[in-house]
Amino acid sequence: MIAELVSSALGLALYLNTLSADFCYDDSRAIKTNQDLLPETPWTHIFYNDFWGTLLTHSGSHKSYRPLCTLSFRLNHAIGGLNPWSYHLVNVLLHATVTGLFTSFSKILLGDGYWTFMAGLMFASHPIHTEAVAGIVGRADVGASLFFLLSLLCYIKHCSTRGYSARTWGWFLGTGLCAGCSMLWKEQGVTVLAVSAVYDVFVFHRLKMKQILPTIYKRKNLSLFLSISLLTFWGTSLLGARLYWMGNKPPSFSNSDNPAADSDSFLARTLTFFYLPTKNLWLLLCPDTLSFDWSMDAVPLLKTFCDWRNLHTVAFYIGLLFLAYYGLKSPSVERECNGKFVTNGKQNANGHGCHSDVEYRNSEIKPSFASKVENGIKNTASQRTQLPSTENIVVLSLSLLIIPFVPATNLFFYVGFVIAERVLYIPSMGFCLLITVGARALYVKVQKRFLKSLIFYATATLIVFYGLKTAIRNGDWRNEEMLYRSGIKVNPAKAWGNLGNVLKSQSKISEAESAYRNALYYRSNMADMLYNLGLLLQENSRFAEALHYYKLAIGSRPTLASAYLNTGIILMNQGKTEEARRTFLKCSEIPDENLKDPHAHKSSVTSCLYNLGKLYHEQGHYEDALSVYKEAIQKMPRQFAPQSLYNMMGEAYMRLSKLPEAEHWYMESLRSKTDHIPAHLTYGKLLALTGRKSEAEKFFLKAIELDPTKGNCYMHYGQFLLEEARLVEAAEMAKKAAERDSMEFDVVFNAAHMLRQASLNEAAEKYYDLAAKLRPNYPAALMNLGAILHLNGRLQKAEANYLRALQLKPDDVITQSNLRKLWNIMEKQGLKTSKT
Repeated sequence: MIAELVSSALGLALYLNTLSADFCYDDSRAIKTNQDLLPETPWTHIFYNDFWGTLLTHSGSHKSYRPLCTLSFRLNHAIGGLNPWSYHLVNVLLHATVTGLFTSFSKILLGDGYWTFMAGLMFASHPIHTEAVAGIVGRADVGASLFFLLSLLCYIKHCSTRGYSARTWGWFLGTGLCAGCSMLWKEQGVTVLAVSAVYDVFVFHRLKMKQILPTIYKRKNLSLFLSISLLTFWGTSLLGARLYWMGNKPPSFSNSDNPAADSDSFLARTLTFFYLPTKNLWLLLCPDTLSFDWSMDAVPLLKTFCDWRNLHTVAFYIGLLFLAYYGLKSPSVERECNGKFVTNGKQNANGHGCHSDVEYRNSEIKPSFASKVENGIKNTASQRTQLPSTENIVVLSLSLLIIPFVPATNLFFYVGFVIAERVLYIPSMGFCLLITVGARALYVKVQKRFLKSLIFYATATLIVFYGLKTAIRNGDWRNEEMLYRSGIKVNPAKAWGNLGNVLKSQSKISEAESAYRNALYYRSNMADMLYNLGLLLQENSRFAEALHYYKLAIGSRPTLASAYLNTGIILMNQGKTEEARRTFLKCSEIPDENLKDPHAHKSSVTSCLYNLGKLYHEQGHYEDALSVYKEAIQKMPRQFAPQSLYNMMGEAYMRLSKLPEAEHWYMESLRSKTDHIPAHLTYGKLLALTGRKSEAEKFFLKAIELDPTKGNCYMHYGQFLLEEARLVEAAEMAKKAAERDSMEFDVVFNAAHMLRQASLNEAAEKYYDLAAKLRPNYPAALMNLGAILHLNGRLQKAEANYLRALQLKPDDVITQSNLRKLWNIMEKQGLKTSKT
């Protein structure tokens, strides 16, 4: 128990500094934007959607079905909202629990000595676990490991009680249930059933390769055959149900996710896929270089036999085969153990496997069962449980290392990553056992005390180095900027691109732009980076450059709806209404099939339709606008905020004089967002129009209360006051509106108009002049400035503005009439006019 507690404590202590970390990398999509975590979403949706909140049967789904992990996120969200502290706490506690269970499992294999302690400490401190523990989405791997170990421990109890206790099938039921739960945390959890079978055959029954079939077919080993058959049946059932639930289709991934899978060269695919396990093992052995992402070109393809990395591949598989042979061979020569000769791995004295005196002294455990069942025969004479031999543990360690990793090898289906460190969380159990049992075997074999001490302290030093690396790596996971900077040398394209997003959020615009350009330097066709750079340029009014990058993004990924959306908005603001209309229409027709994030796509499509409706609205095509708004409502995803769309529906009905329909949609807008200011203003106008003046004024005042800094609120209230002939109050509201939004043309222009209607011509002139400066080529602004100058007696300035307005709009009747009147006055006063 001490070993378990100390190992768990180390696992807890190493990750305490991650409790103050932010959400990082994949956390945003799995947690912050995942609708399945929200209380208004029925909790049953979790069992129909994938890990990211997409319907599991959707063609763009990642097919990562992890409902128990998502359910744990939802509980986190219900308790602490989006405070990352509580999410990190659960991850750290889970890791500490898994470490304790792994140490208990190691004790069954290695005994109650310090080698079990070593195995537990190595697992607790291994740096490869950092992504799984410090990254919140890594909870899927840690949770799966928890039930993986519980299932394996239940099966060990089943083996030890099989044949003489009815409770043995209770333990088997626990094995099956925990295996199912492990799979519902993450897919690879189901592999525990195969590892359990390996334990039963090669550890509990101590069979060698040549003995398996003859032993299973013996009648006395019917219970072994039954257990293995049930494990196979349950595993097949779980996998079949899993495949059926996800629509009987594998997921599809982009080229950048797994470049080898997309390669046209069979040789490149084969060599790369054979090499990747070698790279993963190296990360376990020497986790010096770690990264948040290993996609794209992080691991270059092996295209020829001349690539020197093939030597690593050959060495890896030779070593693997050697270890497998060592564990599975049937020795035919006699060897001495404790002074007795042993043939075929069994002592002549009693048929048991052997350990040296030193090994027993350091490894022996107290009996956990009343009797021993070996090779199908109960040995009631045995008074204590014998530990597995080194060969047995090597076989089990290899199975723990290899079998849970098999789903990530691209052997049965292509996966959506090149390397994923968190996938190694379960296989690292096998690695830690393998290193520990190897060190123990060397320790037992050597005779000199100095060499024994060297082996022991070398193993302890390795654990210390692992712990130090974990502590350092945890620092990288404290915030996104540090995390992405640490990944630049491994995956520069992805790291620079994500770093650009972080720098942009910090308002470091020039640094963000530089980061985006660095990302595109390494990989020029990344649609997301092209789009992000375009968005940055658009937000800084560099519209021509933004359009260029949006077009490149669309060229790289024709289904990128958000690029169409922003292209259309820029074109609409530039007055290129026909181009904008075509862009919005094209966006609205893009299907969401095979898209990684269909929810985000649907939001962009809905926004495109909303802006297309606004375009029709501004052109006076209100019926067309309504038709588009209705289509937007039909395509709108759950997470889309509909208040602006509903409000514009009301506006269109208002223009068509369909007041009951308009009121309905204004109310819908306010229901969806009770503090939506535009709906307060438009609904206030409708109430005023229908004679409900006191109610209308309440809505105008509520809008001002919601945001006292917004000039538009004062402007609308001022217009209401002007219509009520409350001229002094209207003028005051007009001044407040113009003061607060002095750079907004519509606010300033309307404020000037209200001041003029209130006969405050001097103040009106000030704001008409400001409006003309904001839009120097807008005929109405110049004409109204001319008119107020005309009224205020500044005749020559008035003439100049009238003439400029007519240059821009020569056929404007009102301006022509005002200019003629002005010339008559100027001629009467003897002033020179432009016509003379």
